[in-house]
Amino acid sequence: MSPSTVLLKRDLFEVHGLFDETLPICEDYDLWLRLTAQHQVALLNEKLMTRHGGHADQLSLSEWGIDRYRVQSIIKILKTEKLSPEDRSAAIVVLRKKCEILINGFHKRGKLQEVEKYEKIANQHQIS
Repeated sequence: MSPSTVLLKRDLFEVHGLFDETLPICEDYDLWLRLTAQHQVALLNEKLMTRHGGHADQLSLSEWGIDRYRVQSIIKILKTEKLSPEDRSAAIVVLRKKCEILINGFHKRGKLQEVEKYEKIANQHQIS
C-alpha cells in the first residue's frame, strides 16, 4: 500500500499511532501492519494513480537490506497486537521468508554474525 493511495479516518492515528520515526525506512509498512492487524482494508479496484519508482532519491534505495526493518515491524506486530491464529501464522510465514532473504544476502557478503542473528529470529518464530 502506497501512502499516497490510502484513505483512512484520522482517529485511527490516535488509536494506532503515526509512522514509527525510529525506522529509517519501511515506516509505512510498519503502520500498515498495525492498522490491518485490527481493521479490514478495502480495495478500490480502479487505477486512480500512477506510481513512479526507482529514482535515485527514493528512500527505499538508500540502504541495502530493507527487509531488516520489515522483520523488525513483523516482530513488533507479533508481540503487541492481538492477532487471529490465521493472521499470526501468516505473519510468521512472511517473517521467515524475509529472514531467508536476509540470510542469503548476508551470507553472500560474508556477514556471518548477521546470518546467525536472522537464523535465530527465524527459528524463534515457528507456526504452532
